[in-house]
Amino acid sequence: MAVDTVDPVAGTRDPVVVTPHGAVRGRYENGIAVFRGVPYAAPPFGARRFRPPEPPEPWDGVRDAGAFGPTPPKPPYSEAFARLLSDPVVPGDDCLNLNVWTPAPDPAARLPVMVWIHGGALTRGSSAVPVYDGHAFARDGVVLVSVNYRLGVEGYGLFPDAPANPGLRDQLAALEWVRESVARFGGDPGRVTVFGESAGAISIGALLASPRARGLFHRAVMQSGPPEASDRDKVRRMVRRMATRLKVPATAEAFAAVDRDLLLRTQAEVGRLSSPVLGGPAFGIVVDGDLVPRDPLEALVEGAAADVGLLLGWTRDEYRLWLVPGGLLERVDRLGPVALAGAMARCHCGHEVPRGYRALRPEGGTADLVGQMITDHLLRVPMHRLADARGGGPTASPATDAPVGGRAPAHVYEFAWPSNVPGLGACHALELGFVFDTAGAPESAKLAGEGAPQELADAMHGAWVRFATDGDPGWAAWDASHPVRVFGDGDPHTEHGPHDRELALWEAESARAAARPATGPTRRHTGGSPVGVVVAPTLAVAGPSGAGAEADPAADSADSPSGAVGGASALDAPVRITAPLAAVRRFRRPGGAGRR
Repeated sequence: MAVDTVDPVAGTRDPVVVTPHGAVRGRYENGIAVFRGVPYAAPPFGARRFRPPEPPEPWDGVRDAGAFGPTPPKPPYSEAFARLLSDPVVPGDDCLNLNVWTPAPDPAARLPVMVWIHGGALTRGSSAVPVYDGHAFARDGVVLVSVNYRLGVEGYGLFPDAPANPGLRDQLAALEWVRESVARFGGDPGRVTVFGESAGAISIGALLASPRARGLFHRAVMQSGPPEASDRDKVRRMVRRMATRLKVPATAEAFAAVDRDLLLRTQAEVGRLSSPVLGGPAFGIVVDGDLVPRDPLEALVEGAAADVGLLLGWTRDEYRLWLVPGGLLERVDRLGPVALAGAMARCHCGHEVPRGYRALRPEGGTADLVGQMITDHLLRVPMHRLADARGGGPTASPATDAPVGGRAPAHVYEFAWPSNVPGLGACHALELGFVFDTAGAPESAKLAGEGAPQELADAMHGAWVRFATDGDPGWAAWDASHPVRVFGDGDPHTEHGPHDRELALWEAESARAAARPATGPTRRHTGGSPVGVVVAPTLAVAGPSGAGAEADPAADSADSPSGAVGGASALDAPVRITAPLAAVRRFRRPGGAGRR
């Protein structure tokens, strides 16, 4: 129940809401009731370290909820990325908390609810990032909830003596809290939309496919992150490398005894080369037979969560956030064929794919070609597959928006406004200030530059509010004509199949791979690309991720690349070469941000 919810104009009392675990006192800010740092689970330390979340201990009296709660342990961004991305740290153990912005903390309000799951490569970020301020959503009649969850090795380390995916289990616990508590804040638990960006969107893909999350939300927004599961061996390598540096066994019990700051520093050292462009070992959600029983993309394509409406999309130049900071874009251009061969290894494709991209983009440099190839392979291809499963597949009618076989529709967008920061273009994460209508905040300006257009924020934020309210963001649902709503310079407009020519290159590659006789060890891309298992006969790659693999002399020898990356001139006739390991190292840079 809610008490003391005084009209902010007529009175000055703070809003108080009684949750199942105790009463919390928020603040009225510009007519919006805001509750910060509300626990949804107990502190995940001590005996609870690396374990599934447990309910918080009930408290007596009224708990103050005027300030953001502690943020989960995380390493800082490198200097190059910290200039663009804000990531505040709030010390303390009680880090499994959430925040609520509501225009009416009254059970009778029954307003639509949106639950925000932040990105940050599952290693960084929190609900306290100022870009994620929920005032605009509450102003427009939505109860906004944002959550913290465990990150890095605490949330996604894979150990023989602990359950997998504790960070994802935290998100599930937060959604269960929403189901039980949000009505007391004015929300309707029967109208919950979960939305997230990058790692947050990937998390939503796993939750969509999880039987344990059924009924906890009714619509989903996936921004720049496809449904996927990481290779378990890839995650184990992160843990093993940390254990080697720490000189402890690779077990949860041993890691729990390590000083927390030392654990973070070691995680940062081991993960310095992980990024979507470069590959390499990284923390990620894994199939665990329990919360994530199978590959999320395959489950969703086959009909899991078919009744949940989807809004999904990407930014036009995702890769520029990964390549521009620190000058990696110029380095990739200088490396030319070596960088392109590394991209082929990263995407497990033959020469026909980069040739096709070059024909479509003859004016682009190597870095742009590499970036677009990897963005399409890792992100647009699987998201197209997911949209096709909802409408636009073989049985869909191009003349209607009717879903296939009774499945809820999908709506697809592209964010195409170029940042005013030189070189970033319409990069990864740039749309966030527009979705939250915080584009004028200093923290948004770090990425967008000064003078971000308010009319674009009005359009994009309004679309998200409409989707949460009634399931229709304002443009045609996905069908065989592939309508994509483009948010860029000028008024938003719909384009049909803006990336179909590039994606056709991957379909052709998949067909070639299916017809090609096996010539050696195969590798599986777990991100869900239809390319599936691909071995290019002219591409010799040693090591788990080609040019993106960690070249650490101290690492397990089985994880280190030999430097044979193939492709002297990747756009000419296939030629096998062996590139110097130093050249492959120059293709990488430490401190990458990875997926946000």
